[in-house]
Amino acid sequence: MGLGTSLLTFLSPVLEFLAPYLPGDTFPLYFEWEMFQRALLAALLISIVAGLYGTFLMLRNLALIGDGLAHVSFGGMAVGVALGSVTPLNTALLFSIIAAIIIYELQSREILTGDTSIAIFLTGTLAFGLVVLSKWGDGITTDIEAYLFGSLNMIDPASLDMITLLSLFSIVSLAVLHRGLLAMTIDSVAARVQGIPVNFIGLWFSITIAIIVVSMVKLVGVLLVSALLVTPAATAQIVSRSFRGCMLWAQAFGLSASFLGIYFAAELNTGTGAMIAVVAATQFALLGLIKTFSVQIRRYVESKNHST
Repeated sequence: MGLGTSLLTFLSPVLEFLAPYLPGDTFPLYFEWEMFQRALLAALLISIVAGLYGTFLMLRNLALIGDGLAHVSFGGMAVGVALGSVTPLNTALLFSIIAAIIIYELQSREILTGDTSIAIFLTGTLAFGLVVLSKWGDGITTDIEAYLFGSLNMIDPASLDMITLLSLFSIVSLAVLHRGLLAMTIDSVAARVQGIPVNFIGLWFSITIAIIVVSMVKLVGVLLVSALLVTPAATAQIVSRSFRGCMLWAQAFGLSASFLGIYFAAELNTGTGAMIAVVAATQFALLGLIKTFSVQIRRYVESKNHST
């Protein structure tokens, strides 16, 4: 029994207890049936990790790296499918880690800017994956579409174990190195002077982002990774006034987007990944509008007070 399966066995009685109190005709099944419980647990774990790391991505202006590595993982997955692998996500993980290392080295050595190297890998590996599938695979099949757009309900025990292990690694490593990561995010030169291993932490961060992206592919798909990795963190920046507050709000928005996305997808019979992305974008749009209008109203009131 793997780590994810063990965790689900522990949480299953709690989920079954909550099922009768939940709204909807289909959504309560995510708390009753083991197949859907796996999907719910995977969404919970991925949302937590994405909220934590998405906050750092926003501060480091690396929002594009999630999409870039997601497209790299598609190329790796395509190679795995063409080779007949039963676990193509393992090949996707290998490709993503290698790409993350190369992108970081190109950026740290000032050979290319971060956005340029990410864009090159994004387009190159996506095109490579499509060529591999058309030449040696069966083209864009239903299974391939699940990797592109997400297929939460198809998470099997092996995938849950993999997601749980990767999530645990990401959370533990962030707990150990978060002080150094925050220091180099604020001022890398000052962090280096203080003796913080900037190069090691930067490389570790890039590899961990690659791991997180691959774990997200089953949930929201290659094309929608930013829905959970970037959008909740961007929404959190609208309402928070501190870094810690931003991380907490990112958790709240990420988890609520996942739960609401799963609910609406179940009740409306739509794609889960797409619905999660829609909910996350709606949260950002609504809070952005509220913030904009509140600022305008405050400025109007202040101008009136000054004029009188």
